Amino acid sequence: MFKRWGKRFRQIGAVAAYNFRQWHKNPRIIITFLLAFILCFLLSDKAVNFAKEHDTVMQVVEPFIWTFGDSNSILLSSLLLLLLFADMPFLSAGTPFYLMRIDRKTWVMGQAFYIVLATGIYLAFILAATSLVCMTNAFSANMWSKTAAILGYSGEGEAIALPALVKTLEMSKPYSCMATIFLLMLLYTLVMVFLMLFFHIWKGQAAGVIAVFAFSVTGFLLNPENLKNLFRLPDELAYKARVWVGWLSPLNQATYHMHNFGYDRLPRLWQTYLIFGGLLVFLMILSLWAIRRYSFHFRGTEN
Repeated sequence: MFKRWGKRFRQIGAVAAYNFRQWHKNPRIIITFLLAFILCFLLSDKAVNFAKEHDTVMQVVEPFIWTFGDSNSILLSSLLLLLLFADMPFLSAGTPFYLMRIDRKTWVMGQAFYIVLATGIYLAFILAATSLVCMTNAFSANMWSKTAAILGYSGEGEAIALPALVKTLEMSKPYSCMATIFLLMLLYTLVMVFLMLFFHIWKGQAAGVIAVFAFSVTGFLLNPENLKNLFRLPDELAYKARVWVGWLSPLNQATYHMHNFGYDRLPRLWQTYLIFGGLLVFLMILSLWAIRRYSFHFRGTEN
């Protein structure tokens, strides 16, 4: 039994490794990471300029925290994965040879393993890019900077749309906060990409793209501020709406400050992890089911 599973794990790794070999000199991959760097520069520029204007330094991961503690930034960064995974379900010249040696389920699990690794690499690049933007005016100690204190306690962060909330400063340290935000982003983007994988296999490429856009637009619309402004809700109803969308919207669940830190009814972090984990397992099961009826089409050595 262990020998059989060991063989399957090696096959899964081989499928993922083959997909990574397709990155070599691939213009689509290069463009994706270039666009990601440009996006990080544009989104982090507000925080960097704020520090320069106030003549203060920043902790090296603070640009990532302030930038991707916001749902709109998470949404924008995740949509670039459509370009990274545009060739889903990753058919290539080598696919027929793999399918001759392994079963379909193992092949799909190899694709899933590749998705997890590629998404992790992409988000690690985003973290590195946001840190690089402020590198000349930053320190590495695990403590909040004076810039963060000004943003959080003076209210100026809200004025320039940087979510440096007081509860973030008081209940965490920079590196632990960064790790939590990174994990939330990873889980959210994996749910989105696994959703795309399932619909690609089940109904085709167009269905996968439509599913992702519907998933993203729903998250954007289910924003507490959007609902409050659209329906002109009083404060009491606005709070109830905030709690409801905090539970219902995956995008809000991926947003750090949209969680319960001890004094409201929003989801706690561990509950979000369970919800995202359950969704990933469910989507993986659906993909394994859909691959049984998937028709592979090859034209010579191309998909």
